[in-house]
Amino acid sequence: MSEDKAATTARILHNMGEVDAAVWDRCNAARTYNPFLTHKFLHALEESGSVSAQTGWQPFHIVVEDQGNLIGAVPMYLKNHSQGEYVFDYGWADAWHRAGGDYYPKLQISVPFTPATGPRLLTVDAANVEHEKLLLGACMQIAQQIKVSSIHITFMPEQQWQSAHDVGFLQRMDQQFHWHNGGYESFDAFLEDLASKKRKNIRRERRDALANDISIEWITGADLSEAHWDAFYRFYMDTGSRKWGSPYLTREFFSLIGTVMAEDVLLIMAKRDGHYIAGAINFIGGDTLFGRNWGCIEDHRFLHFEVCYYQAIEFAITHGLKKVEAGAQGAHKVARGYLPEATYSAHWIADPNFRDAVARFVDDERSYVSQDIAYVEANSPFKASTDLQTLREVEVSTRNNGEKNQ
Repeated sequence: MSEDKAATTARILHNMGEVDAAVWDRCNAARTYNPFLTHKFLHALEESGSVSAQTGWQPFHIVVEDQGNLIGAVPMYLKNHSQGEYVFDYGWADAWHRAGGDYYPKLQISVPFTPATGPRLLTVDAANVEHEKLLLGACMQIAQQIKVSSIHITFMPEQQWQSAHDVGFLQRMDQQFHWHNGGYESFDAFLEDLASKKRKNIRRERRDALANDISIEWITGADLSEAHWDAFYRFYMDTGSRKWGSPYLTREFFSLIGTVMAEDVLLIMAKRDGHYIAGAINFIGGDTLFGRNWGCIEDHRFLHFEVCYYQAIEFAITHGLKKVEAGAQGAHKVARGYLPEATYSAHWIADPNFRDAVARFVDDERSYVSQDIAYVEANSPFKASTDLQTLREVEVSTRNNGEKNQ
């Protein structure tokens, strides 16, 4: 560290097992509970072999202390590719390679394979912006010492995005589609906020999705079994193989999270003739249901929408959750009541000339994304009388342990 911060030390962790779970989780305890930032989730990724140097995600986490006092931690990885990130920089890598540079390895600050917004600078004092900048400074010094091309922080909160900009990171924007709970007592109450045509379409889709004697189960906590994981993994492998050829998560990962964080997991499973035919895995946060992976072994019209979107909304309403984040991309979610939301990433580029080129690109891109969000929101499925900003800000009375504490 620099001389004026000589008492500040950064420890690099090459495995989550090198830090006590209580120490890591203390760095995130003051914030709304996010299951993906917990020691148990990140450790399960590593212990299962889903994340490792061999898969191109070498753990490079840091823990920072000041005069022996814990300041915070950062989930970071040394990467030799850009897969599993959902914020695409393949064009940057190609341009840098054509210019004679080495884009890889790079440092990635994120949760692997998880396009869900959450804090990336895990400070013990959640309100201390200077401590966030201290963590960023430690990351930049490490990047310079190991001579990587860049640092990338993805799916970060807007406030931390600004902190990164203040210390020299470039700002990038994209969008996802999230559902917001307007304090609804039921799914039908939510539908009443939609325009008539959209309301009728959703009711038709839900009816048709279950037309072939298909039933839906919510499975969480102690009810999760290895038989459920066997069925879901079959769906996961089928979808992964068709989409990108090499699914990221191992079978062991699902057994591990079913053991160490079952209360944070929700499987929404579709069954026909006594057999599971489709399913989606979700993670339950303090105020948000995070939809992650889906798969099926039978093709039924609208079943994907029912399992991934409508059942997630039902669960959120029942458990008093404020929001559903249904994963990356997918403008088709808008017609199902999901609204566009900006997502934020920050990028530190070592080479000044390359940095200037990337800066021009992300400046233009932010403008396009902002315009697109405004357009989609103006053409949302909600009634013209619905105040979308107010909808996003409604406080929800949590029921049935929907709110969780770290």
